[in-house]
Amino acid sequence: MTDFNRYQIEARKTAVYPERLKGIYPVLGLCGEAGEVAEKVKKIFRDNDGVVTPEIRQALMLELGDVLWYLANVAADYTISLNDLAEANLIKLRDRAARTVLGGSGDER
Repeated sequence: MTDFNRYQIEARKTAVYPERLKGIYPVLGLCGEAGEVAEKVKKIFRDNDGVVTPEIRQALMLELGDVLWYLANVAADYTISLNDLAEANLIKLRDRAARTVLGGSGDER
């Protein structure tokens, strides 16, 4: 398993965008790539009756990898480590599960 911080360090080495766009460029890229993931999933149902072939899985994996790259760089631009982000999210989810509020909406549930 890849360590999130190690991935973030390696991803950062390939982050080529102007300093003035720090914190903006990767957020916009993240939104775009998330849209591409949604398009891939949409087409699984539209064009392939919901069947995920090895080729579709590979294409989806590549798009999800792009999402991960942008996420890593958004976090880095705001000096947040991916390990810390992942751990904080798991703590939040465990707390919600313990209080049986995984469903519903709102960040403060």
